[in-house]
Amino acid sequence: MCALCGGLGGDEHWTDAVAREGVYTRNADPVQRRRERALRVRVANRALKPFGLRLADWQGASFLLTTLTGKSEIVGDLGHLWSTAERLSGRLCDPLDPDFLARLDANHA
Repeated sequence: MCALCGGLGGDEHWTDAVAREGVYTRNADPVQRRRERALRVRVANRALKPFGLRLADWQGASFLLTTLTGKSEIVGDLGHLWSTAERLSGRLCDPLDPDFLARLDANHA
């Protein structure tokens, strides 16, 4: 993803489907966009569970990342998820680690 997209694309993150001129989205319907956002949260929670973290939608505008002990932090968009996860958990959270991906696939099968 281009680093300029956030600055030139408005307040929305590229993962959020936004209906406006010049932006392609197959989901112009707000209900469908909300449904996709909920799906992204469910997928993120599958990946965050091994780290003892949980993500929740925060009024459709941000996300709330919480540890098992109750520490929490607002995450503006999914682009900041893993850095916030590392800060909250105090450990490295590499979603591209091959061992992590293998365990995720095994648990999903």
